[in-house]
Amino acid sequence: MKLFKSLLVAPATIGLLAPFSAFAGEANLNDISKYSNLEHLDLANAFVNDEPKNNSLLAGGEGLVDSGSSDGGFSQTTTASFSVDTVLGAIDGASSETTSLDFQFNIGLSTSFTGEDSLDIAIDSGSAAASTTGAAFGFDTGTSLKVDGVTYSFPLGGATMVVGDSTDISATYTGACTYSSFTDYTPDDCGTANSLGTGGTGTTATIGYAFDSGFSLAGGVSSTSDEILGDNTDIFGVEAAYNSDGYGVAVGYSSNDGGTGTDTTYWGVNGYYTFDIASLSVGYETSDDGSADATGYFVGLSFPEVGPGSVNVAAATAALYTDAQTEYMVYEASYSYPVNDGMTITPGVFVKEGTSDETGVAVKASFAF
Repeated sequence: MKLFKSLLVAPATIGLLAPFSAFAGEANLNDISKYSNLEHLDLANAFVNDEPKNNSLLAGGEGLVDSGSSDGGFSQTTTASFSVDTVLGAIDGASSETTSLDFQFNIGLSTSFTGEDSLDIAIDSGSAAASTTGAAFGFDTGTSLKVDGVTYSFPLGGATMVVGDSTDISATYTGACTYSSFTDYTPDDCGTANSLGTGGTGTTATIGYAFDSGFSLAGGVSSTSDEILGDNTDIFGVEAAYNSDGYGVAVGYSSNDGGTGTDTTYWGVNGYYTFDIASLSVGYETSDDGSADATGYFVGLSFPEVGPGSVNVAAATAALYTDAQTEYMVYEASYSYPVNDGMTITPGVFVKEGTSDETGVAVKASFAF
């Protein structure tokens, strides 16, 4: 019942936030002049962000109006995307081995005021609490809809500038990892989440520039919302990357003072190479907290055409380890089957080594609309 309540609240939320937003997927209402004269409703497929069209849904003002009557105060195109992910599975060796079903519901809102900028708002909801399987997949929790992030991106002298709250520094990074992890047990960004997938602690500003030759440079800073570049946690990050048709490589550096004044620095490199039947992704990262160095690595293979779907297999260190620590590994294999443009089914298996090894089996269903 809580899920249905969230789904019922979603349209009202979109109506309230429409003046500020829109999303990856697109909803266009054409030929609308009055609420009482709704002649045509056209829902485009999710995760397609087309150029603004005439006679589209306007955000703000008196509600649904024809684009010709807009006073120019808002963009003539507002887009919204919706996604629902569910996972059914169990993990042998975990604190709870019960078979469970978890879900998460995401809304994306995006609006452009100049045609080149984008104001984006992310809204999330999920199961009341994550099961061991839901936690392994990093699903959102909490049955109430909540704003997960607000980001504004705009061009700046040929570069792209992004500022926002709950925004990653790596939002402007190009990277060179083509592998998509099945679970959160497998490190993101080909095992370089700290250096090339640099996150944020609150308020973030990041900028990136892509050269015509395939090279790109990016960097940014993130601080806790109540004190920018102060005594609280500050993160700095930079990246350089090169991407071509069949291969790419990226190098990243970040520094995190943890709010203590003692920096932990990270260096990372990832890359990919595409063969005729598969794509190989690799990553390596090292950290230095002033007392010891720690390292981790990743290797993944993606086979894009296996029957009607695709296969992904990977092995990686579960974390960054010093020479004095025991090194544990994670392994995963999955098969992704696109039922149609808006629905994908992905069964898979995964293993996480530790003092008590965990072995999981799960089926993930993703819906986009």
